[in-house]
Amino acid sequence: MLQSRSSIPEIILGFVLFFIALNASGCGNSASSPISNDSPTAAYKRLYAAVKNKDTNAIKDEMSKHTVSFVQSIAGQRKQAVEKVYENGLTGTTFSETLPPIRDERINNDMGALEVYNSKEQRWEDLPFVFEDGKWKLAVGEQFQGTYRSPGKGRDQKEKEAANVLSNSQVPVSNMPANVFPAGNGAVKNANQPVGER
Repeated sequence: MLQSRSSIPEIILGFVLFFIALNASGCGNSASSPISNDSPTAAYKRLYAAVKNKDTNAIKDEMSKHTVSFVQSIAGQRKQAVEKVYENGLTGTTFSETLPPIRDERINNDMGALEVYNSKEQRWEDLPFVFEDGKWKLAVGEQFQGTYRSPGKGRDQKEKEAANVLSNSQVPVSNMPANVFPAGNGAVKNANQPVGER
């Protein structure tokens, strides 16, 4: 009996050590995102504040290295000052008088996305982010280079696809083309003909 009592603490200790090891290996945390207190949502809020303060350096700090290069390229092509290109933070969502609605943050490894409502265009913008130098940054440059990997479809896109499927699945049979039913030999017969005449 003494032996069984001493094994109970050993079992508990074993479970504790197992969970500590699990957390240390990253399995207990979200393994699909970098370890950080930052998030794409926090990055967008910093970007919005920098745009409202008209602080070009702060706006630039919220951009990935590829996005900074992209802005310099755009400024050169348009023969504009870099500050003018940074003016709205590369998103129409910052035209909102107050912080716009934010939803559907998605993260997969070092890539993230976030939907922000563009009140001027009355639509959701799915903004790309990349985890770089220990924080999340807007990744417009990665999108244009083709190096951005989406962390998955956004809520707006999923809702539009679902609405499209619903609207397409409700097509009345009478509006279907006449030759939609295949005959046994690969020929197509007219669906409007009586069954005996096919």
